[in-house]
Amino acid sequence: MNFQRGKKREEPEINLIPMIDVLLVILIFMMTTTTFDKLSELQINLPQAQADKPEEQKSQIVQVAVDKAGQYLVNNAPVAYADAAGFGAALQKAAQGKQDAVVVINADALATHQSVVNVMEAARQVGLVHITFATQAPAAK
Repeated sequence: MNFQRGKKREEPEINLIPMIDVLLVILIFMMTTTTFDKLSELQINLPQAQADKPEEQKSQIVQVAVDKAGQYLVNNAPVAYADAAGFGAALQKAAQGKQDAVVVINADALATHQSVVNVMEAARQVGLVHITFATQAPAAK
């Protein structure tokens, strides 16, 4: 029964402004507490290998040594690195023209990354795709 004859009933309405205010406060809180880290450097520890000596291989092995000064030895003969093509020719000569030859890179621990990449690039250019790295067993403590 409607006891108030002349008065109209107000329709209920949903006020969105307080809800938007609360959501904006939550959004600001989330943005200020979230951390966005940029990695400026990676700390890595390189593994040491403990493997048995490889069995006799039928393919030709090309030993490439790189020292910390950036000097290269191919099968214990010094080779100057001028460009990848010239160094690749020395690798191909040491492989005796065999495309299945394995290039074993003996890099000094203090050798630059670029000098090792130079050897890998020269080997790739002449088609020597089997590359491995020599490792040293960890010293007993």
